Amino acid sequence: MGAETLVNNGEAKAPLILGLQPAALIDHVACVDWSLLHQIPGERGGSIPVEFKELEHILSELKKHILTSVDDPSPMKTMAGGSVANTIRGLSSGFGVNSGMIGAYGDDEQGQLFVSNMNFTGVNISRLRKKTGPTAQCVCLVDAYGNRTMRPCLSTAVKVQGDELTKDDFSGSKWLVMRYGIFNLEVTQAAIRFAKLEGLSVSIDLASFEMVRNFREPLLKLLKSGDIDLCFANEDEATELLRGEANASPEAALEYLSKYCRWAVVTLGANGCIAKHAPEVVRVPAIGETKVVDATGAGDLFAGGFLYGLVKGLSLEECCKVGSCSGGAVIRSLGGEVTPENWQWMYKQMQIKGLPLPDTRN
Repeated sequence: MGAETLVNNGEAKAPLILGLQPAALIDHVACVDWSLLHQIPGERGGSIPVEFKELEHILSELKKHILTSVDDPSPMKTMAGGSVANTIRGLSSGFGVNSGMIGAYGDDEQGQLFVSNMNFTGVNISRLRKKTGPTAQCVCLVDAYGNRTMRPCLSTAVKVQGDELTKDDFSGSKWLVMRYGIFNLEVTQAAIRFAKLEGLSVSIDLASFEMVRNFREPLLKLLKSGDIDLCFANEDEATELLRGEANASPEAALEYLSKYCRWAVVTLGANGCIAKHAPEVVRVPAIGETKVVDATGAGDLFAGGFLYGLVKGLSLEECCKVGSCSGGAVIRSLGGEVTPENWQWMYKQMQIKGLPLPDTRN
């Protein structure tokens, strides 16, 4: 299936996989030296919301602190961002899966950039709503080791609300992809209701250990509802989920998640991942032969690869292997978008592992 929207009897065919990202987001990604990270309030490595003035201040300071490298001559990249957008864009451009987005973007330059970036990579954008107001932005500061510090500016940004969703947004699709977030809980619940009525499977990513720590109860309620078919968590989120339990290991978290979700996946960074479906449990190593330039998007692209495997009918182990290939591809350059060279690198890795290659336009 090509990445372009398929036309069927004069009408666009519904995306196989739909991503819900209530607020369109623009990422400003740059490699910076330590001194800038020291100047910015908050812990390094985390994600802390900032007001627009602070975002502007960081962007103006960036220029003095940018690190350039021989491998990546462009010191700063501005692109459509957000966890779900990264997953959906990867599914469309790298895996050739007919995918679409639900969300809202502002009537500004950033909103236009988000739409054109997603459209250019073959994503179906017919479910994106244009609203009056600013588009969300995020500064992603990457250190020399590929670790990132995020400062999102979301407070005044436009976003889609639960009461704006309709049955038609979901009709004909097979999967709904979302990220857990307390500020989007109402629209998340509305989307799940429509998805279940329309027969879609639902995938959720646990977002961040801070989100799990601070809003654990609503998350547990969501998981226990039985409406979540597939859950992705990284090691920190998995540990946080079982905080206070005698055994809070990733393995214990996988076991816990699999009680409520048909598929459960815990990614372990350089140690690969573990996954469970029905009685089957697999452990798959990460791809060793990759250089980490920027870890942004690793989990998002892993999810894209895993979902590609599921819609292709691959085994649990193969789904994890595809995920490790796509997750390994995105960390080789700045930002959550895979470059054409790195898609080629990924296809080569998939070939080596005997995995079915996507039918794409690349």
